Amino acid sequence: MSRHRTLVLFVAAAVLFGTSFVGIKAAIGSIPPVLFAAFRVDVAAIVLLTLVAVRGGYWLPRSRADVLGVLASAAFVLGANNVLLFLGQQHATTGAAAVMYSLMPVVSPVFAMLLLDDERISAVDAVGILFGLAGVVVIVGPESALGGGSVGQALVVGAALSVAFGTVLLKRVGPTIGTIPLTAWAMVVAAVGIHAVSLGLGESPTQVAWSPTIVAAILYVGMPATAAAYPVYFALLAEAGPVRGNLVAYAMPIVATLSGWAFLGESISAGTILGFGVIVSGFLLVQRESVARIFGTTVRRPAETE
Repeated sequence: MSRHRTLVLFVAAAVLFGTSFVGIKAAIGSIPPVLFAAFRVDVAAIVLLTLVAVRGGYWLPRSRADVLGVLASAAFVLGANNVLLFLGQQHATTGAAAVMYSLMPVVSPVFAMLLLDDERISAVDAVGILFGLAGVVVIVGPESALGGGSVGQALVVGAALSVAFGTVLLKRVGPTIGTIPLTAWAMVVAAVGIHAVSLGLGESPTQVAWSPTIVAAILYVGMPATAAAYPVYFALLAEAGPVRGNLVAYAMPIVATLSGWAFLGESISAGTILGFGVIVSGFLLVQRESVARIFGTTVRRPAETE
C-alpha cells in the first residue's frame, strides 16, 4: 500500500465531498431545492453511465441481488439522502450541515445490529452512539435557542440516517455488480424519483434564476462533487480499508466549514466546533478496536466495498 497515494485519495475525497456543501449552499436560493438535487443526480448519472458503458465488462445488473442493490442505493443513499440534504441546507450553514452529516458512521452500527446477523452493540458502543447524538444536541441546541436553523439541521440528520440505513441494507443484499456500475444505475433510478418528488412539490425549471453562476454550481455539484467524488472514495476504501477510508467523514466538516467561511462569508460557531468534537469522540468509541489496529498492522485490500 502506498501511503502517499492513500493520503492523496483521502484529501481528494474530503475536498470533493466537503466543498459539495458549499456548492449546494451557493445556489440553493436560486434553484428549488429538490430540483437542484435532481440536477445533481442527472449530471452524475450521465457521466457515470457513460463511463461504465465505455469500459464495458460486468456493468449491467444480472441478478436479483444486483437489482435490489441498485434500488436500495437509489432509494436511501441517493434519493432520500439528497432530497433531505438539499431541503436542509436552505436553513443550515455549510459547516453545521457537514457536521450533522458526519453523524452517519456513528449511527450505522445501530442499523447493522438490526439488519445484519453478525453485528452486536456492546455497552461501550452504546456510549459512543450516545456521544454522537450528544454532539448533535450541542450543535442544534444553541441554534434552536436563538431561533435559528434547527429544522434545516434536523433534515440533514435525516439525510445522514438515510445513508447509514441504505449502506447497511446494501451490505445485507450483497450485490455482485461493481461499485461504480451499481452507483451509475442507482443514479439513474434516483434521478427519476427525485424529479417526481420535485414535481409533487410544485417545483419547475421555470423557477430557476438561470445564470453562469447557477450553471457552474450545478456542474460542480454534479461532476466533481458527485461523479468524481464517489470513485475517489471507493478507491480510498480499496487502498486503505473501510475503517481508515471512512474517517474522511470527519474531514468533510473541516473542509465545508472553512470553504463556507472563505467563499460564502459564513461564521464558525463555537457550538459547531464543540459538537463536532463530541461526535468524533463517539465514533472513536464505537470503532475503538478497528482504529487501534490502524497503527500496528498492514491494511488489507477489502473483499468488497460499500
